[in-house]
Amino acid sequence: MRNGLTVVTDPHDGKSIGIRPPRLKADVVLISHDHYDHNAVRVIKGDHAELSFKEGSFCVNGLQVDGHKTYHDDSEGTKRGTNIVYRFQLDDTVFCHLGDLGHTLSDEIMEKIGEIDVLFIPIGGVTTINSNEAKDIIDRIRPRIVVPMHYRISGLGLVLDNVETFLAGIPEELIYRVGNEIDFTRDDMIEAMEYWIFSM
Repeated sequence: MRNGLTVVTDPHDGKSIGIRPPRLKADVVLISHDHYDHNAVRVIKGDHAELSFKEGSFCVNGLQVDGHKTYHDDSEGTKRGTNIVYRFQLDDTVFCHLGDLGHTLSDEIMEKIGEIDVLFIPIGGVTTINSNEAKDIIDRIRPRIVVPMHYRISGLGLVLDNVETFLAGIPEELIYRVGNEIDFTRDDMIEAMEYWIFSM
């Protein structure tokens, strides 16, 4: 939460994928694509505004959001449709949520995204990019903090790679298992890239 705003991205309902539903209150909900495990806006409490899979620049409840069209597969959406990459800023920290990205990013999208402080990136493969593809994108974006997402956890009904596959080869001192939440400011970020692993 920054700017007095709480932002939620791609909420699921829990039961449809075999895990607990989120218990969150938000001011802004961003939906990257219209799949059941990412569009459960109804489970989010609060008088929130919603931005659902829209390309362009928007001001949502006082939050400036840029949405960039990508795809949920490596065949320009013919298998799983489109996906929106969201870029937004809270205070002086720039966030980028890649949604269910299914392909490497073009130079055009990379230029639009620009410099990023915190990058949320899928790593589980199967229906999104895999660990190796994610690492290639991370090397190109060079964020200060990487938050892997969309990977296998206990109870999940989706067949995906686990996070340890992604973490293989990353120095242990750069990996932070941060629990369910973390408070930070941009001044807390170190020069080296960090990898934040959240409990589910």
